[in-house]
Amino acid sequence: MEKIILIKYGELTTKKDNRKQFINLLYNNIFEKLKKYNVKIIKEYSRMFIEFDDKDFDEVVFVLKNTFGILEFNLAYKVHTNSDDIKDSTLKLLKNENFETFKVVTKRSDKSFSYDSMQFNDIMGGLILKNINCKVDVHNPDIYVFIEIRKDYTYIYFNKYKGLGGYPVGIQGKGLLMLSGGIDSPVAGYLALKRGIKINCIYFEAIPHTSIEARNKVIDLARELLKYTSDIKLFIVPITKLQESIYKNIDPTYMITILRRMMYRISEKVANKFKHLVLINGESIGQVASQTLTSMSVINEVVKMPVIRPVACMDKIEIIDIAKKINTYETSILPYEDCCTIFVPRHPVINPRLDKVKEYETSINYEEMINEAVENIEVVKIEEKEEISNIF
Repeated sequence: MEKIILIKYGELTTKKDNRKQFINLLYNNIFEKLKKYNVKIIKEYSRMFIEFDDKDFDEVVFVLKNTFGILEFNLAYKVHTNSDDIKDSTLKLLKNENFETFKVVTKRSDKSFSYDSMQFNDIMGGLILKNINCKVDVHNPDIYVFIEIRKDYTYIYFNKYKGLGGYPVGIQGKGLLMLSGGIDSPVAGYLALKRGIKINCIYFEAIPHTSIEARNKVIDLARELLKYTSDIKLFIVPITKLQESIYKNIDPTYMITILRRMMYRISEKVANKFKHLVLINGESIGQVASQTLTSMSVINEVVKMPVIRPVACMDKIEIIDIAKKINTYETSILPYEDCCTIFVPRHPVINPRLDKVKEYETSINYEEMINEAVENIEVVKIEEKEEISNIF
């Protein structure tokens, strides 16, 4: 009897003609995250299997729990497909489990097997009742006894590990996440990853008005997102000169609107240069002045690239719940200001006028400052360990 991890695909099973592509990418993502362990990954059309060393089990489970594209997975026991082996192995395994009620669920893909699924459910149920002091409960059992009968081997497993679902990361191409130090943007990144978007991040800093602690906070947030993907690059954009120019020359009520337009312009340039298909951010409708529908429309006007806002229709409590789940909340609330929280006017405009915005923008030479900022971007490779390395 061999221990093996059995993976179920979930949403991938709806993909029909593209299913093979999804499964191949899921396989590659798992392989990349487990390559330092002694594992063997076997992919099939309906299931994936991982052979592993016992000493690595906890680490493998951690990786699979944080891999998008997996509905659920199980620690299964692989036996030869014959009735006696299945019966003996199931009883042996159940004697190590603590339960009072059970339900047998048989799936038979090998149609040459002597019994159909319902018949084998009855046979196994009777055998368990005869040998173990327990009862059948088909509605809410303490333990499910799953038996998957295949041509050469049968897999026996009990209760399951829940996966994240979603699509394998990368199936939808790349997106550039506008990552601030706040609560919302890391959640937006997580949700984008769940839909199969491979993310990199862009962060705007204005030294000395923002601190190195604020930068490190964003790096830590990106590192939390790294659990769900294989690598992340962080583009750090110096916008001190641009932000100071806005502060000195623009009507204070319009400063945030115009700063956001500059960030969008820069983000699109970076996204195009590094072949990203979309921008992603943590804007939530109505949460702050720059996130009213009017503000979002005026700010969005400067880019042609699609902008995805995964948390747009969530309230703050919903966003915080996800932030706590993905372990970004405590980092996000550390008191280090980013570009969007310095120079904030007392009464920023809620419904900016596009004609006024364009008029104000003529008072600063923003194109030159944007180009200068882009030329001086620092690109940081986010790594699992504490060491962070500049890749350019």
